[in-house]
Amino acid sequence: MDNATSNKINILLALVALGAIGYLSYQNYQLTKAKIVLEIELANTKQEFASTTEKLSGDIEAFRNLLITTQGEKVTAEQNVRNQQEALDGMSNTLGLYQKLVTTDRELLAKYSKVFFLSENYTPKLSVSIPTTYTIEKEKEKMISADVWPFLKKMIDDAAATSTDLKIISAFRSFDTQSTLKSAYKVTFGSGSNKFSADQGYSEHQLGTTVDFTTTKLGTNNSTFGKTVGYTWLTENAYKYGFILSYPQKNTYYIFEPWHWRFVGKALALRLHDEKKNFYDLSQRDINEYLLTLFNQ
Repeated sequence: MDNATSNKINILLALVALGAIGYLSYQNYQLTKAKIVLEIELANTKQEFASTTEKLSGDIEAFRNLLITTQGEKVTAEQNVRNQQEALDGMSNTLGLYQKLVTTDRELLAKYSKVFFLSENYTPKLSVSIPTTYTIEKEKEKMISADVWPFLKKMIDDAAATSTDLKIISAFRSFDTQSTLKSAYKVTFGSGSNKFSADQGYSEHQLGTTVDFTTTKLGTNNSTFGKTVGYTWLTENAYKYGFILSYPQKNTYYIFEPWHWRFVGKALALRLHDEKKNFYDLSQRDINEYLLTLFNQ
């Protein structure tokens, strides 16, 4: 190969080399440019992400605060509702007690027996006839307050379950009946009748809450009832059913009447039993506190 040809080849190779270098430089430039663009875009993306994250964090915090506030308001609202309901319930209970007190017959726990007077027109609000299986005189109807009867019936039934014989000889007596009875006693006993018989208007029997007991053996002559098993059972158990002995020994109103038992409600009867007191030992104001619970079981 001559020199001219050799030079041409060298020049051609140099040109190819330069072209290759240029091409590679261009490609490197493009890669560098693309890298820079990507880095810029990545930086922008990171910034946007950070900004978005910060905003979301703020929104989440705001939502959390709103939720807390809402929950607090809900709790407060619920508490207010409960408070209002409790107040309403309290008012309803108070109104109920007031209505009960207004409709409760205050005469039922009044201290009669020469103390208070019952009108000639007074009768129990509702009376029922006592079944003859519980009375000594089958031919004569005996009436009792409808509210008192369940207590009286259970007491007699429970006594019978212990083989204790109790029969009713007297229950509700009207003003006129008491007047007739007292007049008859005056004819027989004169002023001495005041020791064992109340004048009309002063008898506990007119309330319809009081009964006189006897036994099948004694019949209508119950003057010795105090010596019977029935009397002993009543002294030990009658208070559990709301009954008390109105005229025990040494009372200041009448002679000892072991047969005469008055319903005053379980709560008051229990107190009198526990404190070993007579009904007439308490003040009327003290007694009246038991009006609302008079017929509680």
